[in-house]
Amino acid sequence: MAYIRVLFNELKERMNEPRRFIQVLAGPRQVGKSTLMSQVLEADSQPHYLYNADSVDENDTDWIRRIWESVRTMMDTQGLKEAVLVIDEIQKIRQWSEIVKREWDADTRSGRQIKLFLLGSSRLMLRKGLTESLAGRFELIRLGHWSAKEMRDAFGWSLDEWTYYGGYPGQASLIGDMRRWRKYIKDSLVAPAIEKDVVLTSNIYKPALMKQLFELGCSYSAELLSLTKALGQLQDAGNVTTLSSYLDILGQCNLLTGLQKYANDQARRYQSVPKFQVYNNALLTAYRGTTYEKDRTNPLVWGRWVESAVGTFLLGRAEDGGYNVYYWRERSDEVDFIVVRQGEAVALEVKSGRRGMNSGLPAFVKRFNPKRALVVGTDGIPIDEFYNIKIEDLF
Repeated sequence: MAYIRVLFNELKERMNEPRRFIQVLAGPRQVGKSTLMSQVLEADSQPHYLYNADSVDENDTDWIRRIWESVRTMMDTQGLKEAVLVIDEIQKIRQWSEIVKREWDADTRSGRQIKLFLLGSSRLMLRKGLTESLAGRFELIRLGHWSAKEMRDAFGWSLDEWTYYGGYPGQASLIGDMRRWRKYIKDSLVAPAIEKDVVLTSNIYKPALMKQLFELGCSYSAELLSLTKALGQLQDAGNVTTLSSYLDILGQCNLLTGLQKYANDQARRYQSVPKFQVYNNALLTAYRGTTYEKDRTNPLVWGRWVESAVGTFLLGRAEDGGYNVYYWRERSDEVDFIVVRQGEAVALEVKSGRRGMNSGLPAFVKRFNPKRALVVGTDGIPIDEFYNIKIEDLF
């Protein structure tokens, strides 16, 4: 039996509600959006119609109207009062949001009870479609990367295995063959995400430069690297402004981001050296790891993997939790993560036995007086227990 994720019940409840809003299930590639929706449809008794835009010509803007009209016709001929319409990979169609708005509004005026569910693998879809044409008409359900608990329950993984191999379910059977595993991550996950979700939905003038930045950034996850220095390691010509915009786009796609330095002054945050952070540790391992056995037994190396994994946990819940994630560093004083919600800060220092405590946490407390200052790991909250915490409850 396929593993059922927590959002199953929420989706099923939304499906059985009266038609009010368009329901949008969004998240990164290969986290199980289509599988989860199929599970919900199978368990629900309502008539439903499922279409996938993945293989449709992106310029075929009439495709959405045609399938919508087909659903209306089938409802009329079968005497159905209501039905569920699901469109997967909706962002592949150009101007999709305008067409969806037109058809949705037409059904609203006529009293047609078609409950619409849209699935998309790119957060760029939200900025380019939902916020432009469908404001006030939709509800967003975010499906993130698989947690340590989910990988354990579904595949029997240990916490260390999740820390190293990340949270993509499709790669679970390949971890015994590092060469094959790495090839799968790069070819089946990274390449489609960059080439389709990013390049086709954004104005990327230098795709090769973005790809190089992504690979470099993944290998530097949990480390600070100025964009000026990054530019010196990249082959394609570009500038810091271009790299910054590309990094922002990669962050919108739940792939890679650059955490800003925490500061009271917003301008200083934007001018800070970014701390690279992947959204899934599989990306760090694919571009920087050697073997699980070798990296796991090196305390210094493993400490970095643990810190990056904590970063993926924080980022994965940031939007739903209503908080932002930063780092802090002043000369030799450093704090791994600063979580900010409604003006209050929680400082988190990750410690995995690789080093003793530095003076960063007490220095930050003295200067900023945060809501909490916590050690995660050795001599603090155990890592596995920390992953069970709702971050917003810390405030």
